[in-house]
Amino acid sequence: MAAVPGELAGRPVIVLKEGTSRTRGREAQRNNIVAARILAELMRTSLGPRGRDKMLVDSLGDVTVTSDGATILKEMEIEHPAAKLLVEIAKGVDREVGDGTTSVVVLAGELLRQAEELLDQEVHPSIIVRGYAKAAEWCAELLDQIAFPIDVSDRSELKKAAYVAVFSKGLGIARDLFAELAVDAALQVMEEKNGRKVVDVDQVQVVKKEGGDLTDTKFIRGIVIDKEVVHPGMPKRVENAKIALLACPLEIEKTEISAEIRITDPGQIRRFIEEEIKILQGYVEKIKSVGANVVFCQKGIDDVAQHYLAKAGILAVRRVKKSDMEKLARATGGRIVTNIEDLTEKDLGSASLVEERRVGKDKMVFVEGCANPRSVSVLIRGGIERVVNEAERSLHDALYVVKDLIEHPYAVAGGGAVEVELAKRLRERMAELSGKEQLAVEAFAKALEGIPMALAENGGHDPIDVLVKLRAEHRKSEGVNYGIDVYTGEVVDMKNRGIIEPKIVKLKLIRAATEAACAILRIDDIIAAARHKPEKKGEESSE
Repeated sequence: MAAVPGELAGRPVIVLKEGTSRTRGREAQRNNIVAARILAELMRTSLGPRGRDKMLVDSLGDVTVTSDGATILKEMEIEHPAAKLLVEIAKGVDREVGDGTTSVVVLAGELLRQAEELLDQEVHPSIIVRGYAKAAEWCAELLDQIAFPIDVSDRSELKKAAYVAVFSKGLGIARDLFAELAVDAALQVMEEKNGRKVVDVDQVQVVKKEGGDLTDTKFIRGIVIDKEVVHPGMPKRVENAKIALLACPLEIEKTEISAEIRITDPGQIRRFIEEEIKILQGYVEKIKSVGANVVFCQKGIDDVAQHYLAKAGILAVRRVKKSDMEKLARATGGRIVTNIEDLTEKDLGSASLVEERRVGKDKMVFVEGCANPRSVSVLIRGGIERVVNEAERSLHDALYVVKDLIEHPYAVAGGGAVEVELAKRLRERMAELSGKEQLAVEAFAKALEGIPMALAENGGHDPIDVLVKLRAEHRKSEGVNYGIDVYTGEVVDMKNRGIIEPKIVKLKLIRAATEAACAILRIDDIIAAARHKPEKKGEESSE
């Protein structure tokens, strides 16, 4: 312990604010590891096709029932800072590759559990962190050797991966339909940029409406607008639509400055109104002159303009969201016009059909049959709100899996096969390291095997038996793709069964889980400020 300077001896030195708590050393590490492991144990039972659901009740009493990892983490109100760190890293993986959030948390929890055992054996955290970082680096290299290429022009290959993504969700007989929808939607919005295929999932509009059942869900080569036609006299169905997209109002706007108009003669009022009608009539004439028979307007449409549009047989929808306008432009090939005077025939989009339909209790406008839409829609139906929301989450996962395969066309076998193979190969390379780092790599391999063990537990099988069988198969040269069938408990070739996952998802989740575990292991001091207590009403501070 460092000597205290003579002039400070016997004097209290206050460094931290009053009420601040401080936890140091092994106790701080233990607190963080326990918090992260509790979160991992909570998520562990949701892993895989036989994972259980969580019922989440928020402060307002709203209930969410799901097995989707991203949703569980988003809805839970986490307090502990180490567990929050784990949640943020998992959310980052979800944003990037759209899948693997449950696996990230479970793997990070396993890494910390193994690290805790090493810490108890007096292995320094820095050595564990170095060993974990090296193991993650090796995993990236080994994944390149294990992964197999996917032909993205083969729809059946993409559908297999999409089916795996939706299988663990409660879709029942609609699983096949949702896998098909995900492939259709992703391929339709796929574009080539700088020689690479890119899928922007944001261009797949998902519209949810209660009523009917999941099998009524439809893929639409176009856009669904959650609005109705503005005037009863307008046509409700237009074939061979020529669509004008307006970001300007079809009404007389108020002046930006305050103005006062003095009227001394009733005729002046009439002329004033007539002039307004003339301007609005001019707007409609302009729309007619370019050949448009459908108008989508981001702003308002005056009653007078509605009347003249109806007389001209033009279908119009007003106050369309900006995001929907942009999707309409990509779907129909039209251009959004900000000044109606600039509208030309070249600016018009096209669709084979624009129609108002009743969906459930609401009316919606469907823009269908676009020639080559770069933006599409999926209308999800379901009996109750919970089913519709879970279906949306399933579609989100399936879309991202297809996107990942299109952008990075390599896959690995599912069912814990890749984790067991990586663990085996890490143990083979362990001898390249000297000293205690070997122990960290061995711990990493054990943590990877925690994924198939969790799948086995959730399937109701003995995890030790399953792991022994998996290790035996993976010792054979042809056993690289063998994983657990959670329904039978048997060890089978998952690639032949069509149970595949994108390589990029495995790579990202292993890296993210390692980063999370290492970040938590590096912490040896927790300094927590005192909680702010709001002053009670009526209390006055003394001066």
